[in-house]
Amino acid sequence: MYPFINEYSNPLRRLGCAAGRTLVAITLLLIVSLTPGVQSVDALSDAQQLVVDSWRLVNQGYFDPEQLDRVRWRRQRQKALEKTIVSSDDAYGAIETMLAVLDDPYTRLLRPEDYAALKDSTSGNLSGVGLQLGPGEETGEVVVISALDGSPAADADMSSGTKILAVDHQSVEPLGLEGTAEALRGDVGTQVVLTIQGADGLERELDLERRHVDLRPVRTRRLRNDSHTLGYIRITQFTEGVPEQVLEALQELQAKDVEGLVLDLRNNSGGLVSSGLAVADDFLSGAAIVETRDREGINDTIRANVGTVFDGPMLTLVNGGTASASEILAGALQDNDRSSLMGSRTFGKGLIQTLTNLSDGSGLAVTVAGYVTPSGRDIQGEGIEPERILDGPEPLNPGAEGDRWITEAMNWMGSQLEMESLLETEQNTSEA
Repeated sequence: MYPFINEYSNPLRRLGCAAGRTLVAITLLLIVSLTPGVQSVDALSDAQQLVVDSWRLVNQGYFDPEQLDRVRWRRQRQKALEKTIVSSDDAYGAIETMLAVLDDPYTRLLRPEDYAALKDSTSGNLSGVGLQLGPGEETGEVVVISALDGSPAADADMSSGTKILAVDHQSVEPLGLEGTAEALRGDVGTQVVLTIQGADGLERELDLERRHVDLRPVRTRRLRNDSHTLGYIRITQFTEGVPEQVLEALQELQAKDVEGLVLDLRNNSGGLVSSGLAVADDFLSGAAIVETRDREGINDTIRANVGTVFDGPMLTLVNGGTASASEILAGALQDNDRSSLMGSRTFGKGLIQTLTNLSDGSGLAVTVAGYVTPSGRDIQGEGIEPERILDGPEPLNPGAEGDRWITEAMNWMGSQLEMESLLETEQNTSEA
């Protein structure tokens, strides 16, 4: 899932919100102006207006103006309007052709059904096979970022980095990222055949049945061994309700006197940046969370509010499915020495998109900024390296009973707590 900002602003800026929560808003001002030689706005049909509106959104907000110059962006609008555009489908084709020259898979049109599905997922509702997809290293590749817990894809043990080669025997290359996602959707109870290529390079087919997926983005419990009791919070996606759910979970765990916290961000492919920032605010007091860089080259540091919800010892689990908004959180915790990271290198998604609804119910995602961690690390294509790398194979069902990585986290946290207790005892003895 891509990191989306709820609204638009240029330049990017941080706004306060109720109850000390952090939200980021982006406002994109639409300027009604056309270059010479293009017919006036009044003369445009509704379908043509979709093309012009999409062009404007990119022209005003795209994070790399030099790329717009390289592809002669103004000329792209002229070329699009020279086509016969009568229906919405005509407009969609013209917009997709226009956006393709940017060579940015994250700046894309979402047709009405795709836009509705995305909004459902960020609000916590989903049906399908439960895959979060992203672009691969090669042009036209589609790879798995993560499989949602409890989904058909997770039940089939699909792991981060798996390449999707075909859906129902149709190659993903002509489909593209959004077309592949659309092909995976369908009525609950229907079947879909995926041709995939795993890390071993072998191709195989999977027959999955679409169903409703209970996202349950926040899951919590206590972890106990002979010596210690720890809190455990797993966040699988940053949807709208996550900040409040995490707040309630932290309050509940602290009421039970946990000694520390294991935060699990494995296979969290991102979601709403505002939700990720609000969760970071629970753990960091006045510290930098992330630095954004917009099209004007302006660096804007987003900081946590003063005060925390939880300030005890903590450890954060990450893996290759930890992406975008969850990488913002992980990077902030690591750079501020608030939490060590354990697991494997994260996905490496360092770009932020805004999402705007168009007049006919479709939507347009536009890359408007890049982000770096508080220490200035650009993670785009690189990811974040944990301090403690855990050996594979990774647990197939993260967070479930018998999860070896959770056991590793408990053992490490236990040793840290015992070391802190020993140092405190020695200090008290010396003072006496």
